[in-house]
Amino acid sequence: MEHITLLIGIVIVTALVFDFTNGFHDTANAMATTISTGALRPRTAVAMSAVLNLVGAFLSVEVAKTISGGIIDESAGIRPEVIFAGLVGAIVWNLLTWLAGLPSSSSHALFGGLIGATLVSVGTHGVHGEAVVMKVLIPAVAAPIVAGLAAMAATRLTYRLTRNRDEADTAKGYRAGQIASAALVSLAHGTNDAQKTMGVITLALITGGVVAPHADPPLWVIASAGLAIALGTYLGGWRIIRTMGKGITDIQPPQGFAAQTGAAATILASSHLGFALSTTQVCSGSVMGSGLGRKGGVVRWSTAGRMVLAWGLTLPAAGLVAAGAAFLAVQGDWGVAAVAVLGLGICGAIWAASRRKPVDHTNVNDGPAAEPVGVVTAALRTVSPPPAGQPAPADAPVADTAAAVADSPDAAGIPAQASGTDSSTPPAPRPRAATVSR
Repeated sequence: MEHITLLIGIVIVTALVFDFTNGFHDTANAMATTISTGALRPRTAVAMSAVLNLVGAFLSVEVAKTISGGIIDESAGIRPEVIFAGLVGAIVWNLLTWLAGLPSSSSHALFGGLIGATLVSVGTHGVHGEAVVMKVLIPAVAAPIVAGLAAMAATRLTYRLTRNRDEADTAKGYRAGQIASAALVSLAHGTNDAQKTMGVITLALITGGVVAPHADPPLWVIASAGLAIALGTYLGGWRIIRTMGKGITDIQPPQGFAAQTGAAATILASSHLGFALSTTQVCSGSVMGSGLGRKGGVVRWSTAGRMVLAWGLTLPAAGLVAAGAAFLAVQGDWGVAAVAVLGLGICGAIWAASRRKPVDHTNVNDGPAAEPVGVVTAALRTVSPPPAGQPAPADAPVADTAAAVADSPDAAGIPAQASGTDSSTPPAPRPRAATVSR
């Protein structure tokens, strides 16, 4: 019994570490657009998000029930070391995608870790396949599409309603709306993601015989999970915030407001239904939808493609890591110790690699370098060019930029007041700089 108690303690600590990584991995979901548009200072934004994540953790336990008794069959012989291996797989994948700046799903990393470890230890009968399909896979596909379409429609409606208003007059109101909608996303994130760790800890307590099967998470579990995710949120996953706020599309205040409102509605609805969806996928889909909803705003599809690839790899990759960890962990005490040492070593190596090019609140809004324009982006710009008077995006095609320069009054050094002269007269050549021979 002492061995089980110690092992359960190790599982609980590991689960809270995962919850911490979940917090800084998913800070971008609520605050990336608010930070990128300047509605809030970076430190203020993550502090507000941390507090609301903590509050949201106390509002519902439906998702926690899905984790503790919906996906994994706790009566199939699941032992605490199996849950420990699943958590290690989820943590390693979370840190790898954080290092790459990819907003992948912490939720799917957790699901993949638990499923992979369970398949290795007890077999397929330990996983509720129908629950995985209905409450994980289908929401994973549908949620970002629904949120993206909602954000696109809301963005178009927003710009249509304010098309005759001066942008400077409406920007202040939209920034206030962004702050309110970001607060709602943070609250919704607490109701969904913090509960996943509660469910894992409750599952560990059930497998160790500490609490009865199908029991609700104890109050101390709810409080500790809420505090862990809040602390991770406050530290901020600045790499992913940069990708979400600057790497997908150039976000203006009306877009940020529309994206966050659509995401918050989707997350809250899923939490009420007990769907353990990925808040990262929902918020990323909303940002992409807001980019498509603004006339002249185009999504950077190469970044979006890398994100979608990471989404598809998350569940199987975390599952493979967890499967290997479970193979060692079930061998006994030495196996659990080996998994712990290897996990710590991998996490330490990832952290050391991140220090080579650190990203923090001081440089989070330094946008990524402009990428080459692909076929999809060029086609969308042809169909929906930027409004008159709006500057071309930084990654505009070279040909378009050159044409714009050639049409400008002071192109090739011609003064603006001389632009009305006969166009057939060639411009005078520019004097060359004198060459000094050494």
